[in-house]
Amino acid sequence: MRKVLVIEDERHLARFIELELKHESFDVHISYDGRTGLEQALSKDWDVILLDVMLPGLNGMEVCRQIRQVKSTPIIMITARDGITDRVSGLDLGADDYIPKPFAIEELLARIRSLIRRVEDLRGTPSTVLTFHNLKVDLDAHEVQIEGQQLELTKREYDLLVIFMQNINRVLTREVLLDSVWGYDSEVETNVVDVYVRYLRIKLKSMGEENIIHTVRGTGYVMRS
Repeated sequence: MRKVLVIEDERHLARFIELELKHESFDVHISYDGRTGLEQALSKDWDVILLDVMLPGLNGMEVCRQIRQVKSTPIIMITARDGITDRVSGLDLGADDYIPKPFAIEELLARIRSLIRRVEDLRGTPSTVLTFHNLKVDLDAHEVQIEGQQLELTKREYDLLVIFMQNINRVLTREVLLDSVWGYDSEVETNVVDVYVRYLRIKLKSMGEENIIHTVRGTGYVMRS
């Protein structure tokens, strides 16, 4: 069953979309504010995210930006702000499509189906193995190997490595790494990210893989050659 996250603060509209999508056999979850929506977007895998722009807590543009730093989940922006500038801004931040309010539910459903087909055509069969340099991460087996030798990592170190491997050459802020590995509502400080990056670097270096996780001063980290 296809999973759709609806981030929309207008409860009657969110409920209407939910009922229509469920009628079309989608599994639907609703978040009514930006911060909760971002947490849900990052903590689970969704087939499509329907994202309003004018949200309490955190606006939709910022939610979209932060999602795109970590995930490539298809996003359709839904908003009353249908000016050219708003549409361009949303698409530049990584949205895949944009539909203004009011809209016909038939058009929204058609856009969702079209986007899912397009993404599936591009993805093909999803890989469960991530590779970079001499690193290989088997997501199904939860194993990490360097030139055939197994690398023992704690859960946090493994999760951190996976985020880096899924975002090669993309700078990830400490906040994004903290949200992705420790959870959006975690009470730990962002400096714990620095501690675990250091742990990960030490273990990678011990196996001959060093200088692949780089510090971006004042921002965060990036995995690259």
